[in-house]
Amino acid sequence: MQHGPAVRRRKLGAELRALRAQSGLTSGEAARLVGWHQSKVSRIETGTSGVKPADVRLLLDVYGVADPQLRELMLALAGSDGAGGHHWWHAYRGVLPPTYRDFISLESQAGAMRTLETSVVPGLLQTAEYARAVTRAAVEGVPDARLDTLVEVRLARQVVLRADPPLELSAVLDEAVLRREVGGPGVMARQLERLVEAARLPQVRLQVLPFTAGAHIGVTGPFVIFSFPSTSDLDVVVLDHLTSSLYLERKEDLQAYSEAFNTLQIHALSPEDSLDYIAGIGGGA
Repeated sequence: MQHGPAVRRRKLGAELRALRAQSGLTSGEAARLVGWHQSKVSRIETGTSGVKPADVRLLLDVYGVADPQLRELMLALAGSDGAGGHHWWHAYRGVLPPTYRDFISLESQAGAMRTLETSVVPGLLQTAEYARAVTRAAVEGVPDARLDTLVEVRLARQVVLRADPPLELSAVLDEAVLRREVGGPGVMARQLERLVEAARLPQVRLQVLPFTAGAHIGVTGPFVIFSFPSTSDLDVVVLDHLTSSLYLERKEDLQAYSEAFNTLQIHALSPEDSLDYIAGIGGGA
């Protein structure tokens, strides 16, 4: 169990080590080709030290990695957008805590996201007014200017659903998410309408876990599973806490949470029935 930056370093190092092995180079040979000492390659591969995006580009070139998607992912893990610039969220460095920036980075590079939500609508599906109400409640005493910025970031994150290719989002929502009146009746009614619209998108699979399902494996709390298009070795589970996020990346953890999510999907309403269920609650909101 690690925090975001440590997970990214470890994952980046492990993937670079695998790419080096595939290229048939030893760590010493790779180091000589890029003009480094072997110890630097070893520290990068074990995740004990950070690595600059420029250094990652050098290694990828030496290893003959031409897949643009894989190169972009490796560079993103190193803190770059692959083009030598910054991601959009770098403009908010003074406002967003490192763990949140790390979460956004993973979200922007993932190919698929599976999430269980037990209290609030997933951030990628929130309306602006719902996001404002949730943020105001979660961050006590937040000044209006900072609140505006946090809502702006929440909405900017949603671009991943319109990307090419878009992030594939599978969400299981406990019925409590739909029943909890956030921001008042009007705000909630419009948020439920937004969920119905989202549920019709081909890249979104939305399921409701009704109260009648009783106790379920998700009662321990919400979680997110990120999956990446180029390699499953980078998949990670994220658990949110009040002041930080924890990242689980052991294969046993990934398997356990993947199985838990599959179980939740089985017990939840089908996507079609879920859409009708949400629309029914919205009609009475």
